[in-house]
Amino acid sequence: MQAIDTLTPCPCGNAAGYARCCGPLHEGDIAPTAEHLMRSRYSAYVLKREDYLLATWHPDTRPASLNLAAQHPSPTWLGLEVKHHAQEGDEATVEFVARLRHGGGKAQRMHEISRFVRKHDRWYYLDGHFPEH
Repeated sequence: MQAIDTLTPCPCGNAAGYARCCGPLHEGDIAPTAEHLMRSRYSAYVLKREDYLLATWHPDTRPASLNLAAQHPSPTWLGLEVKHHAQEGDEATVEFVARLRHGGGKAQRMHEISRFVRKHDRWYYLDGHFPEH
């Protein structure tokens, strides 16, 4: 797990800072929307918080492990852009673009449309797909 200065902007891009954005969610607060959960999951990837990623992944689709510590080279996350968020009842989708770089390689874009479900007042990541553009 990577340490973060709580006064710096949140890895998800919120200028309010990690302590006021994704930090409380990483410590157990409930995400009020699927978009908040998606942003906190992006921050968890940046900070290598595999525990949080697995805890917020729906049990029906959750892998046993992500092996983030074993990634070589480890990705450097460069930024997040949320393109669209839609909610209907206890289901939601969030479309986003995350920028990353592996080692000294060229920056890449990961464009995903993620599906989320709410169970017992908690949002969970269900799955996602990569649209062709």
